[in-house]
Amino acid sequence: MTKVKMSWHSMYRSSKFRHVYGKAGSREQCYEGIPITHSVHDNHFCAVNPKFLAVVTESAGGGAFLVIPLHKPGRIDPHHPKVCGHQGSVMDIKWSPFMDNIIASSSEDCTVRIWQIPDGGLRRNMTEALMILIGHSRRAGLIEWHPTCSGILLSAGYDCKIVIWNLEEGVAVKMIDSHPDVILCMSFNTDGSLLATSCKDKKLRIIDPRSGKVLQEADCKSSRVNRVVFLGNLKLVLTTGVSRWNTRQIALWDQEDLCAPITEEEIDGLAGVLFPFYDADTHMLYLAGKGDGNIRYYEVSAEKPFLQFLMEFRSPAPQKGLGVMAKRGVDVSECEIFRFYKLVTLKGLVEPISMIVPRRSETYQEDIFPMTAGTESALSAAEWLRGIDRGPLLISLKEAYKRPNPAGLRASERDRRTVKGIDLLENITPNTDKELLKMVFKQQDEIRKLKDELGEKDERIRQLELELRNLRNT
Repeated sequence: MTKVKMSWHSMYRSSKFRHVYGKAGSREQCYEGIPITHSVHDNHFCAVNPKFLAVVTESAGGGAFLVIPLHKPGRIDPHHPKVCGHQGSVMDIKWSPFMDNIIASSSEDCTVRIWQIPDGGLRRNMTEALMILIGHSRRAGLIEWHPTCSGILLSAGYDCKIVIWNLEEGVAVKMIDSHPDVILCMSFNTDGSLLATSCKDKKLRIIDPRSGKVLQEADCKSSRVNRVVFLGNLKLVLTTGVSRWNTRQIALWDQEDLCAPITEEEIDGLAGVLFPFYDADTHMLYLAGKGDGNIRYYEVSAEKPFLQFLMEFRSPAPQKGLGVMAKRGVDVSECEIFRFYKLVTLKGLVEPISMIVPRRSETYQEDIFPMTAGTESALSAAEWLRGIDRGPLLISLKEAYKRPNPAGLRASERDRRTVKGIDLLENITPNTDKELLKMVFKQQDEIRKLKDELGEKDERIRQLELELRNLRNT
């Protein structure tokens, strides 16, 4: 048999990301003195957006989490105000992708709550939620925002059910009862038309979230699937889990055919759960193990070899969980393409880790920063429930390159809340916080419709100007 000698360099020569490196934040950029939760659940316990960092903390007599303004690193006051309205431990927290002041939390008290954090952060403990969602009979372990509709939220509980919430009305609109055991992970595809789940029964499922119908199912008898993530528009699904030899492994699946994985790869023999993070803009996959300090990263393609290992960020400090900054919050001027916020329980520390493409050019790098998802909702909850699917509304990060402080997005937040110079939220006099939240979600839909109407009128004006010029010429 003839052996073919292959150069490693030839595999990566065309990649823009083969030299990406991880850079841990300096002590001045870290958040210290945080009593990070000691919960053993395999969640991240951390959520971040361009305005705030939220961390689940140890708390007596109920659950709580800290919300810290992102631009205020350093040692946190032991008496810093907390969000502490839950009656049981907080199990999951996630910021809304569309409104930087809105965060959802799930708890052992079986409820999901929606909170509105004031600009500048908390000045006193927050105990009153904007909305309390009651639908699970056992503790609510996971929450997931719809990627393109601001009014849809999913929660999964230890009652083995997934509940779909319409936040515009504050009601549950669907209960998915397709899992015989605890749901370990949920992931939406790009437009939110499909939901992938992993379950304690060792099965991977692709579900139509509106009908609750299981479209595809894989029985992973020889391995245990822990985490699942859709890989953007590649029509691929990636899972992490444990092989029959008790080693951590990853597997790649065709979302339309789960009969067998496309490829499998063993990672190492450590025991912690492997958390996958996918960046659809760069087609890069990051793998971070709970309990170890390393982050591996790969480049993903729709063709063989599918996964190309690039590099590994190493750190001696073990991570309990990781928060991920939205792409609109990275430092574009430093060619930062991804940013983690790492929880180090033993030190009470949250450490930022930046993934950077080393380039010397002082101009905007459009090839590594394509159009990315913005803060505008693509459709209303009613439209999604009627069966309409739309991809995310994209924005350019070029303006972020021009801003001197990429972490401060107050101007974009103000623009999102304002139409034709009128502050929409200032003209609302709701009777309750719940009514306020409903109005916020409905106004996002109104803003989108006004923009569509404005675009149609601009087109009509251009047509009339053309007709007027033709009349003058004749």
